[in-house]
Amino acid sequence: MRTTLRPRTTAVTLTAITAITALTLAGCGGGGGGGGSDKDGDTSGPSGGQALKGERIEVAAVWTGPEQENFTKVLKEFEKRTGATVTFVPAQDPIVNFLGTKIAGGSPPDVAMLPQVGAIRQAAAQKWLKPVGPETEKQLAAHYSRGWQELGAVDGTQYGVYFKAANKSLVWYNSAVFENAGAAEPKTWKEFLATAETISASGVTPVSVGGADGWTLTDWFENVYLSQAGPAKYDQLAKHTIKWTDPTVTAALTTLAELFGKPALLAGGTDGALQTEYPVSVTQTFTGGDTPKGAMVFEGDFAAVNIAQTKARIGTDAKVFPFPTVGTGTTPVVTAGDAAVALKDTKGAKALLAFLASPDAARIWAAEGGFVSPNKSLDPSAYPNDVQREIAKALIGAGDDFRFDMSDQMPQSFGGTPGKGEWKALQDFLKNPKDIAGTQARLEKDAEKAYRAAAKG
Repeated sequence: MRTTLRPRTTAVTLTAITAITALTLAGCGGGGGGGGSDKDGDTSGPSGGQALKGERIEVAAVWTGPEQENFTKVLKEFEKRTGATVTFVPAQDPIVNFLGTKIAGGSPPDVAMLPQVGAIRQAAAQKWLKPVGPETEKQLAAHYSRGWQELGAVDGTQYGVYFKAANKSLVWYNSAVFENAGAAEPKTWKEFLATAETISASGVTPVSVGGADGWTLTDWFENVYLSQAGPAKYDQLAKHTIKWTDPTVTAALTTLAELFGKPALLAGGTDGALQTEYPVSVTQTFTGGDTPKGAMVFEGDFAAVNIAQTKARIGTDAKVFPFPTVGTGTTPVVTAGDAAVALKDTKGAKALLAFLASPDAARIWAAEGGFVSPNKSLDPSAYPNDVQREIAKALIGAGDDFRFDMSDQMPQSFGGTPGKGEWKALQDFLKNPKDIAGTQARLEKDAEKAYRAAAKG
């Protein structure tokens, strides 16, 4: 992993052009602007402190529980710096449908957190979104790689700020089980399967799979496919410029079948995996002492939130290794994230986007855990433990070589709907991993229908 040094945040002189410029430059790190700033870069002093007094801003997101609580802490800091009043609006998933209802009713929120690239494109196509504005663009240019900026843009116009990211190329494991079995962290897919067999021989089922949630299976496929087929093919499949019947898809499903086709390696067997929801797939890996229901669970950095619900300590009882390389491929880095977009062209909405693009905003949630920022200017020391620091460094260290979650780039009806499209096809594949050709045919049929409908708008 390559450590990215934190660049110095540039101090900027306040101008009298607009109140938003004064606000965002004073509140987004750096120094200048006349408000006291401490060694941690907190510039919540008097400069700009009442720049948005009287402004009311609504922010819609699907986050609940700890995620909502931690995001609210970020919003409270924005209120402190600006004088604005920010209200969190709980949204239903899929959020695009929720926003469509709000817009039709004439009461859209000022800002929304969109969890999919496809959702940004869909909302932009509906002309719901407003450009982020020049100050946010400055923040993005200073703190984000080109790849993360482009993910929030549509046809050259910047609409989104990726505030929360995810490194979805990780395997978490129960260190006590590994130690008892004499197992080591695998680096290749072949070693991964051998490690699974070693753990199985020790009396513990090796792999926990949350197959009841189809999105976890898309993540399995994407990591195998990215490593085995390579970035160019990954991009083509994501855009459906190659078909799901392509030989590269055959190869990836054949690789997955090496695991899915051995029920003894899956916690609860095939039926158990299909009935296990994602949160349980994580917690059952770290409960039960030396004999948990599963020894390893694949998923992103956000699994730390679920691990925290057990007695396992991250870095000691719960450890992590990168998703193994497949064949002659490289280690995959598949990401996901939530982007802030403005649905109203107000100074409050633009100021909030600029703040969310700053390392100051990212630092607040990073300290709470269960969060990774694509902001390359965030000091790794902001994260609460070495494990999360290494996960964040891997994400930032990938530069622009990462690939965004493929299913999140696709039309929602195919890549993001329970019981339909890719989710359902891969659940059926988990149930019958011998039917590779049939799985590909179903994937292609559903994809063709979804992309054709998307093209018609």
